[in-house]
Amino acid sequence: MSSRPVPHRTVAVVLAGGTGQRIGLEIPKQLLKIAGKPILEHTLHVFENAPDVDEVILLMTPAYVEDARRIVERAKLGKVTRVLAGGSTRSETTRIAIEAAAAGLGEGEDCNLLFHDAVRPLLSQRVVRECVESLERYQAVDVAIPSSDTVIVTRTHGNDGEFITEVPDRSRLRRGQTPQGFRLSTIRAAYERAAADPFFQATDDCSVVVKYLPHVPVHIVTGDDYNMKVTQPVDVFIADKLFQLASHAAPAQAGEAAYREQLAGKTMVVFGGSYGIGADISRIAEGFGARVFALGRSTTGTHVENLDHVEEALAGAYAETGRIDYVVNTAGVLRVGRLDETDNETIREALDVNYLAPVNIARTSYKYLSETQGQLLLFTSSSYTRGRAEYSLYSSTKAAMVNLTQALADEWAEDGIRVNCVNPERTATPMRTKAFGQEPSASLLTSESVALTSLDVLLSEMTGHVIDVRKQDPTATPAQAAVESVPQQPSGFEAALASVLAQATEDREV
Repeated sequence: MSSRPVPHRTVAVVLAGGTGQRIGLEIPKQLLKIAGKPILEHTLHVFENAPDVDEVILLMTPAYVEDARRIVERAKLGKVTRVLAGGSTRSETTRIAIEAAAAGLGEGEDCNLLFHDAVRPLLSQRVVRECVESLERYQAVDVAIPSSDTVIVTRTHGNDGEFITEVPDRSRLRRGQTPQGFRLSTIRAAYERAAADPFFQATDDCSVVVKYLPHVPVHIVTGDDYNMKVTQPVDVFIADKLFQLASHAAPAQAGEAAYREQLAGKTMVVFGGSYGIGADISRIAEGFGARVFALGRSTTGTHVENLDHVEEALAGAYAETGRIDYVVNTAGVLRVGRLDETDNETIREALDVNYLAPVNIARTSYKYLSETQGQLLLFTSSSYTRGRAEYSLYSSTKAAMVNLTQALADEWAEDGIRVNCVNPERTATPMRTKAFGQEPSASLLTSESVALTSLDVLLSEMTGHVIDVRKQDPTATPAQAAVESVPQQPSGFEAALASVLAQATEDREV
């Protein structure tokens, strides 16, 4: 019986050699901030969070190597082992990366290399995983998507301009993306042959393999439309909007011990903690050892729209524990109805609770979170992407939470404060039941599953993100799965988590 071969070690090479001239910038475009962080940092985080990637090597525009190193250090990107100066051309930069990767191997050893453009920050984990899986079977892989446009071949005739000479069959045309993946030995051999060609030119690495190692098949991994390259001025705007709409998964902790280790001794203040998601965040965090102050109108008399109440709550938590690490706001009101039929009091309540309160919570929390380099966690709704009839106040204030999150993540980045926003699908909470009545439970998320995703976000290094929580999400964390489907005889982390929830429920009933 043969055993499965051990997968090759995978090294991601992030190519950040652009200068930003085509966008009209004075700095390289990979240093431009989108959603609160430089594009480069977003891209590096993709590989940092990729289970299939073991190491990251960054090739940076020579004049900005120190800037890149500061980003890596500030973002605590542990997989980035080297930040090197890139070459004057793409192919020269690739050669530097090949030698750097080879230097870390023993004689006869091989590894996988994934070459990725730094200005493609929306790369999905699915694409990374499929590239690595393909490299266990093939020596070279490319990422591509079908062309939605008709591509034409032209020729220039003097002063008369361009004329079509050919219209290729669109069904066979693909738009290339990155990463491009290779066995190190393969891409190294291709570049060695290219070095002997006085007419060598290349703008990507797969073309080098196709030309100089024609016997090596290049396998295609299907890419994503989101995996765009920020090249032109309009791309900056599009990428920013895509980040606002993109789904991000919070990295789960390794197990019960990790949750306890990170939450023990920490202070969490939860506004809207009387019931629903806020109450579940409070109970679960407390079960893992955090000191939690769950505040709500019906339990502690805390009105989030009252600035004095917010200031008193935070000051009280700080006075009692000497620190505040996490501030969470789940408070909100949902009033359904036509705007022209809505009275002034209802409008004022929606604006005060759904918008003004988070603003006041944020500005009051700043001094506490800057001490601990903690996190502010806000909540939006799936209606933030498009205003819906009879949801005008709710949709617009929830859209404001996304913009507030990204603006504060940018403002507070230098202070080490992280700001994120959770976007749950329809969730079984008292607020929703009050607005819509009883709905089929199978169609709704449980508030516990949203609470556990919220904890994963709070314990992550993410900032400026909107994190979606979806029913039967294929990227669901082990913690979510444990809550949504606890086995009859749970073991390990699932058993511990089930125990925490059971104890919390018992305490609540008492």
